[in-house]
Amino acid sequence: MNEPQNDQRTFEESLLELERMVRELEDGRLGLEDALARYEQGVGLIKACYQQLRQAEQRILLLTGLDDEQRPILQPFKYEATAVAKKRP
Repeated sequence: MNEPQNDQRTFEESLLELERMVRELEDGRLGLEDALARYEQGVGLIKACYQQLRQAEQRILLLTGLDDEQRPILQPFKYEATAVAKKRP
């Protein structure tokens, strides 16, 4: 099968391929060597996904206003958890 290399896949394509690999591994029909090979491929895809996420994170910018020439003022996006645990009475 002609599959794109990890660095040529979109993030979404990588996730779909990972889901397919997980189904194959959970199915239990692969032999040991094939299962190990798929596992290794999956680890490579996970690493590629994390790399793509890091790159995307670095590109996220937060619009903070306009300068004197009406150009957007941009600064790196800083995220923090916004979910707050609700206390039950």
